[in-house]
Amino acid sequence: MIIQLDEAKRTLNAAKEPIADLRNALRIDDLERQIQELEAKTLIPDFWSQPDSGKILQSIKDKKATVEEYGGLCTKLEDTLLLCDMGIEENDESVVDEVLKDVKEISDTADRMRLETLLTGEYDRNNAILSFHPGAGGTEAQDWAQMLYRMYTRWGESHGYNVKLLDWLDGDEAGLKSATVMVEGLNAYGFLKSENGVHRLVRISPFDASGRRHTSFASVEVMPEFTDLNDDIEIRDEDIEVTAHRSSGAGGQHINKTDSAIRILHKPTGIVVGCQTQRSQLQNRDFAMKMLKSKLMEIKQRENLQKIDDIKGVKTDIEWGAQIRSYVFMPYTLAKDTRTGFENTDINSVMNGNIDGFINAYLKMNSSKAE
Repeated sequence: MIIQLDEAKRTLNAAKEPIADLRNALRIDDLERQIQELEAKTLIPDFWSQPDSGKILQSIKDKKATVEEYGGLCTKLEDTLLLCDMGIEENDESVVDEVLKDVKEISDTADRMRLETLLTGEYDRNNAILSFHPGAGGTEAQDWAQMLYRMYTRWGESHGYNVKLLDWLDGDEAGLKSATVMVEGLNAYGFLKSENGVHRLVRISPFDASGRRHTSFASVEVMPEFTDLNDDIEIRDEDIEVTAHRSSGAGGQHINKTDSAIRILHKPTGIVVGCQTQRSQLQNRDFAMKMLKSKLMEIKQRENLQKIDDIKGVKTDIEWGAQIRSYVFMPYTLAKDTRTGFENTDINSVMNGNIDGFINAYLKMNSSKAE
């Protein structure tokens, strides 16, 4: 058992330099200076009447979170090294489990913070809005879309994000026809932007009495929540079609009993958004319009378009050849990303939200392309 402590000590000592380097990568000194400058602004007498007061407070909170987490990581490293040395000197095997647990926690935290240095996009720190759409194939594809909804919900919850259901349309027999969730928390969009695209499933269909193998497709749309939408995102009344319907939730649970849910079709682009979580139809409509503007803003920036009217045919076909990742349940088990080549044979773990390997590989690939 003491041998394990010796190995743990070597691991911890080897981690010292990379963790020290993280200080520069995370710009901790700059963040501490920026926090001081922003906190000074909050002392101005009319601070709370300023329109950007909320943004300043959120910026302080986010910067402090990074500084405090890095400080906690350094403290954890030193404390665990001290505990390790004590265990070795006193031949105390009772500390082995605690040391090994701390070593893993230090490694995982350092890896995640290192990945966060790759999140340099303008909106990477924002909340993320995910929309799920089944491809052709009826119930089989609709069930696959719900499996993806569950996978990302599990991922978000396991990482401390708040996953809020915004809209849900039940499938014909099972699954869903469409669903939208908000993943709230720091860097949600930065991590989840890698998941935008078509996802392919291969399995023995539980809906086929003959037990045949089926291939299904579903798309996941990922966009940031824009807190400040430009005034040039104008939507004409004649360009939208608004319909009301009864709200429902995952598993058939009704969010409320009235026809307060709203779905909006943007005719020029074919984009459809919906919201059913607010208390009134008016509030749902306002939030749905905000989502539509966010989608148009994201597309406009991605395509570098000058006018929203220029956005045509933005949807990707949900079919073979367009997938970013394949999930195979039969005749073998494998989840493989077609962009990065990263794969995981533990398909059940992946479907339970263990997708960090795919996200990390995508971020590293994009980082190497940018260099």
